[in-house]
Amino acid sequence: MNLSSMLFSCTLVLGTTLSISSESWIMMWIGLEVNLMSFIPMMKMNNTPYESEASMKYFLVQALASSLLMMTILASEVVIMNTTMLHSIMMGALLMKMGAAPFHFWFPAVMQGLSWGGCLLLMTWQKIAPMIMMSYQLKPSIMMNMIVTISVITGAVGGIAQTSIRKMFAYSSISHLGWLIMALMMSNNYWMMYFTMYVVMSAATVTIFSKNEAYYLTQVFNMKTEMGIKMMMFITMLSLGGMPPFTGFVPKWIIIQNMISSQMYMMTFIMVMTTLITLYMYMRLTYSALTFNSQGTQWQNQYPGNILMFISTGATLMGIPLIACMNLT
Repeated sequence: MNLSSMLFSCTLVLGTTLSISSESWIMMWIGLEVNLMSFIPMMKMNNTPYESEASMKYFLVQALASSLLMMTILASEVVIMNTTMLHSIMMGALLMKMGAAPFHFWFPAVMQGLSWGGCLLLMTWQKIAPMIMMSYQLKPSIMMNMIVTISVITGAVGGIAQTSIRKMFAYSSISHLGWLIMALMMSNNYWMMYFTMYVVMSAATVTIFSKNEAYYLTQVFNMKTEMGIKMMMFITMLSLGGMPPFTGFVPKWIIIQNMISSQMYMMTFIMVMTTLITLYMYMRLTYSALTFNSQGTQWQNQYPGNILMFISTGATLMGIPLIACMNLT
C-alpha cells in the first residue's frame, strides 16, 4: 500500500464522515464530492483500460446525480418548485448514486472493470453516505415500495444470465439494496444490522475470489484448490443469499417478521421469491466447483496465514447460534 493509496483512503473516509455527520445539505453534498474525487483514483490503481473505462462511467453518473442533488438543495432554499417534486428528485439522485433500480444500468458495467478490492468498496462503503442522507427524508410510500420491488426483481432476474462473477455480484448488490431500503423504512437499527452483516458476508466472498483470481464462472468450475476452500466458498455464498441457518438469513428473517406484522403480505411474497432466485444463482456458482475432485496442493501450504479469510468465513456461520438464541427468547 503506497502513499497515494493511504491518502485517498483517508480522504474517502473523510468524505463519507462529513456527509453523515453534517447538519447542512450543502456540507453533505461537499462530503459526497470529496468521496467521489477520492474513489476515482482508487479505481485506477492498476491503470488498465478496463479500470479507466469504469472510472469514466462512474464519474459521469455520479456527476449527474450530484447535479440533480444540488439543484434540489438550491430549489428548496428559494421555494421555486413543488415540495413533493423536489423530494422525488432528491430520492432519485440518491438512488442513482447507490445504483438502485431503475437507476442501476451503470452499476454492472462499472463493477465489471474493477478489481475485487474496488468491487468491495463500491458494493459497501460507497452506499453508506447516500443511504444515511436518504434516511433523513425517507418515509413509507408507494414510490419507495415500487423502488424496493423493482430492485429485488432486477437483482434476481438480471444475475441469472451472467457468466461474469463481478456482474453477478453487482446484481446481487442491487437485490440487497431493496432489502436495505425496506430495513431503512422500518428502523435505522434494522438497517445498521443488515448492512453490517452484508459487509461481513461480502468481504468473505470477495476475499475468496480475490485469492483465487476468479472472475468468471468457467474459472470457478475449473478451480484446482483444496476442498476446504471450496467449502468456504460454498458456505459464504449460501450465507450471502440468505439461506438458513447462516448469518445472512437473520436480518432477512427479522425484516420479514416486521413486514408481516405491518400486513405487507404482497411485498413479503415478492421479496422472498426473488431471494430464492438469487439463491439459485449462488448455488449454480458453487455447486459445480464443489462436486469436482481436488487436484491442488495441501490447503495449509497453499494459503498460509490467511487469517482474514478464516475470520470472515467463520462470521457467516454465526447465524446458527443467533437463530437458536432468538428461538429461545
